[in-house]
Amino acid sequence: MNPSKVIRNQVRKLTDLPNIGKAVARDLNLIGISMPEQLVGRCPLEMYRDLCEMTDSLQDPCVIDIFMSVTSFMAGNDAQPWWNFTSERKRLLAGESRHRSDRREEA
Repeated sequence: MNPSKVIRNQVRKLTDLPNIGKAVARDLNLIGISMPEQLVGRCPLEMYRDLCEMTDSLQDPCVIDIFMSVTSFMAGNDAQPWWNFTSERKRLLAGESRHRSDRREEA
C-alpha cells in the first residue's frame, strides 16, 4: 500500500502495510510471515536472506529496503516510502562486507 494511505489502527493484513502489494505479501508468506504482527522485532537482512534461500534466487536488494520500511513501521515509526531506506541499506551492507573481510584476514 502507498505509505501515505496507511492508517496504523486499520492494519489487519500484509497488504495494509506501507509498500506491500500482493507480490511482496506472497514473498513474506514464503518466509513464514502471514500477519503484520509477525514483523515486530524481525531483522530485514535475515528476512531477505531467508527469501533468497526459499526462492533459490538472489532477490533485488531493494527488497531489503521494503523489509526495512515495514519492520520500521511495525516498530512504531511513521510509514515511509521504501526508497527512503536505500541509503541505510547501502551503509549496512557496506559495513557487513567490511566485517566479513576483516574476519577473513584474522583467520
